[in-house]
Amino acid sequence: MTINTKRFFRCNSRKNLLLILLVAQLAACTKSNKLKSETFKTASGWGYSIAYKDKMIIRQSIIPVISDSKSFSTEEDALKVANLVEKKLSRNISPTVTKNDLILLKIKF
Repeated sequence: MTINTKRFFRCNSRKNLLLILLVAQLAACTKSNKLKSETFKTASGWGYSIAYKDKMIIRQSIIPVISDSKSFSTEEDALKVANLVEKKLSRNISPTVTKNDLILLKIKF
């Protein structure tokens, strides 16, 4: 009795590749983002905070980059900037917000 070794290894390599892809898919789905952004009400508008593993790392009560000490006019504006900063942090990029970022996000200031 002879076994066709090429066919045997080809079938096993397909199964192994399928198993590796399945494990990679599960690992990607279970990866949790430990960053969490929230908005909060200020005396003159809205601000945002970002926490990492339930520890606050950023609390921004005024619009960054502009010369006035002014809060965000809407909760949506504060959330847009918070999401931008969260994305930058998750990509290991400096979380600095520029005036151009505010213009692209259509933030009123």
